[in-house]
Amino acid sequence: MTIKTPRIRPRAATPSRASASWFRNIALLALPCALPATAHAAFLSGEALDTAADIMSWIVLVVAPVIALAVFWIVHILPEKIAEQKHHPQAKAIQCLCLLSLVFGGLLWPIAWLWAYTKPVLYKRAYGTDRVDPHAQDEVPAISDDAASEIRALRARLAELEVKLATKSTATAGI
Repeated sequence: MTIKTPRIRPRAATPSRASASWFRNIALLALPCALPATAHAAFLSGEALDTAADIMSWIVLVVAPVIALAVFWIVHILPEKIAEQKHHPQAKAIQCLCLLSLVFGGLLWPIAWLWAYTKPVLYKRAYGTDRVDPHAQDEVPAISDDAASEIRALRARLAELEVKLATKSTATAGI
């Protein structure tokens, strides 16, 4: 039994019509690039060019740094704003860290960002909540008459103890 293998025909050495048209298209597209043309460096000339250059220099030297500082400031107070929106109990500390981050060139900003998004677990364990009403902290609770009388009694007892301590220390110093 003989196995016949198919014969492979060698390709023709001449390029086909498709490749010839492709070379022709590339040559036609490259022709305008090779031809010399007049070049204009700017669309303005003379005084208009000087005026445009002056305006551009003022924008680059004055306006761009002001905008950059404003964007830097806005980005660095974002953690503070987020902490206030979430009623984070450590919002004042986050605000302090944001200001320190401005002083240190933004190195502390990622820490403030993470802190603003974290839930204060230990705060919740100590106070029973992880949210604080920002307006409730500003109010000073009124002292009742019973509490005021208790405070007066504690102050009197403290004064008595201080007198006893002073007399005891002078007695031991004289020995």
